[in-house]
Amino acid sequence: MIGAEAIVKCLEKEKTEVVFGYSGVAIDPFWNKILETDIKRVLIRTEQNAAHCANGYARISGKVGVCAVTSGPGATNLITGIATAYADSIPLVAITGQVNSDMIGSDVFQEADITGAVESFVKYSYLVRDVNDIPRIFKEAFYLAGTGRKGPVLIDIPFDVQNAQLEGKFSYPETISMRTYKPTVKGNMVQIKKVIKEVEKAKRPIICVGGGVHLSKATAEIRKFAELNSVPVVSTMMGIGVMPTEHPLYFGMVGNNGQSYANRAMNESDLLLMVGARVADRAVNRPDLITENKVMVHIDVDPAEIGKNVGPTIPLVGDIKHIFADFLAQDDRADDHSQWLEILNGYKKEAAVKVKPAKKGYVKPKDFIVKLSEIMEDDAIYVADVGQNQMWSCSYHIVKNGRFITSGGMGTMGYSIPAAMGAKLVDKKKQVVAVTGDGAFQMSMMELATMRQYGINVKIVVMKNGFLGMVREHQHYAYNDNYSMVELQGDPDLSLIAAAYGMDYAKVDGNSDVEAELKKFLKDDKSALMEVCVDPMELTGEK
Repeated sequence: MIGAEAIVKCLEKEKTEVVFGYSGVAIDPFWNKILETDIKRVLIRTEQNAAHCANGYARISGKVGVCAVTSGPGATNLITGIATAYADSIPLVAITGQVNSDMIGSDVFQEADITGAVESFVKYSYLVRDVNDIPRIFKEAFYLAGTGRKGPVLIDIPFDVQNAQLEGKFSYPETISMRTYKPTVKGNMVQIKKVIKEVEKAKRPIICVGGGVHLSKATAEIRKFAELNSVPVVSTMMGIGVMPTEHPLYFGMVGNNGQSYANRAMNESDLLLMVGARVADRAVNRPDLITENKVMVHIDVDPAEIGKNVGPTIPLVGDIKHIFADFLAQDDRADDHSQWLEILNGYKKEAAVKVKPAKKGYVKPKDFIVKLSEIMEDDAIYVADVGQNQMWSCSYHIVKNGRFITSGGMGTMGYSIPAAMGAKLVDKKKQVVAVTGDGAFQMSMMELATMRQYGINVKIVVMKNGFLGMVREHQHYAYNDNYSMVELQGDPDLSLIAAAYGMDYAKVDGNSDVEAELKKFLKDDKSALMEVCVDPMELTGEK
């Protein structure tokens, strides 16, 4: 068996179903040997999107996503996708081809020090020097990526190592034990009992959920705990969907772009359970406000995050699913927080503002996204891109029993289409809708060819306003409408783009029957592109 066969065998042992990637000489031995398996191969059109596809696949499947590209520019193009996964703690294994071992360091054709380049954006990276190390390295890589605080792991494999013969029979490790890596799973029982006591005596408790809840697959436990104790829940951007949007205990997204009543609820609480969230600036720009006059409990699988941005009263390290199972085992009586909930519902009612009518020829983002949400299937997956469309999506999309995913920590434009493709491949029967802006769309529209080639039928909504809207909005406030490098002149005709890739096309503007157009757009499982005309001067904070 040669190294390339061993790599493929490792993927089979890890039950890998799909690998997203791009070919090239330095990775060709691997792509040649994967032909002999049932592992699906998806040829994306630019390497960054291989990581985004694997990202979307990992988030919906709960498995480790896998991507593979060639050396040099193939590997360096992958970096943004790796960084995006790292920022949101998404488990990936990225395989890169490399030049021959004896040429490393010689600046030969398509050589790049990719392990050095990604050092800041991976949990760990490997440069494989000995073909016999491949089974151990892959076992470790999948373990590292999928445990503790999840994240990307990179494996760089020289061309000659892929072609080298293994000594003896292939043997994949059954178990893994790394002396320097032992993530905490079970929470400390003393701390757990302390938290339960605080919940029992709190008058104004609140739970703030982050993306770690999804990664831990702990949504059922969180909902059960909140309902048992009548504790209201708010979320960070990455925690959207832990609670259904219209659940009576859910009070929206916190942060600069969140709901005012969500921020107010968190600030006025006397007990804050911060669960699977990093307490980063986008969600909490004033850490002193969320610790003032309250007990703060920070629960996270990564001990490095606890106390990094704000000091908790009770730190609790461990896997969220295990911790909340222990909470439920310790706390079996319902608590009454009806007065607190009544106050929060009052704040929510106060914050409701009548939506201004759209300007002539345009669609109001809120009205459109609410209507889209209502018509989407109950368990559909909504993938938001980055920019104004992301803010509108976070504020107005109604999550029922599906998922909402987006690029949070890195805020990577062009994320939605490839991530939606990865999500769709988990279950092709599932409805998947990608919502993007016209700027972000042009960063990944080449993947329409990939969708067509592999029958990945995603519905794509382009919120078109002719600007890089979020930056234009910043320049509106910061530079008094002195706009620079934000006007998207020369945009393609989206009807012709759709036709070129064999997609259904619809355009929605101020004269359209939005509900009828959306029903037609979503009625089947064919790929479709919808252009939504939005006022170029629309602001994210406007109603």
